[in-house]
Amino acid sequence: MRRVLVAGIGNVFLGDDGFGVEVVRRMQPVPGPVTVADYGIRGVHLAYELLGGSYDTLIMVDAVEVEGPPGTVAVLEIDDEPAPESMPPVNGHGMHPLAVLELLRKLGGGVDRVLLVGCRPLVIDEVMGLSEPVAAAVDGAADLVTALAREEANRQDKERADA
Repeated sequence: MRRVLVAGIGNVFLGDDGFGVEVVRRMQPVPGPVTVADYGIRGVHLAYELLGGSYDTLIMVDAVEVEGPPGTVAVLEIDDEPAPESMPPVNGHGMHPLAVLELLRKLGGGVDRVLLVGCRPLVIDEVMGLSEPVAAAVDGAADLVTALAREEANRQDKERADA
């Protein structure tokens, strides 16, 4: 059975960079073919997990520079374009979400649909804990990601039934 992977990404030792990790920790269980996991700084591990081809949809949750003030949450659909040339190289201690996807492509894999639930950070510095505006966004983001995962699982079930 193909399924949805929700991946929390980030470094809890760098302030708001721990947003994705905290969101997946607070998510309620999602029934059906949905896996929720904290990948933290293990971007290479995430790429290899996806390489098996057992996921139709990847929902990454991370601190990213979205429009709006710190704490703003946005859902971005990632297309299948190659990563920009300025993308940081593969790093075993943390990777930008697009670098994970680029590594996956270079390894010969892919995912049909990729969503990124991002939150604009206030502090990316050597400090533990989220800033006030980002911490205030976590519960709403957890609900949003849960709803997206359910929607994606249901969409896939409907597409399989229609085929």
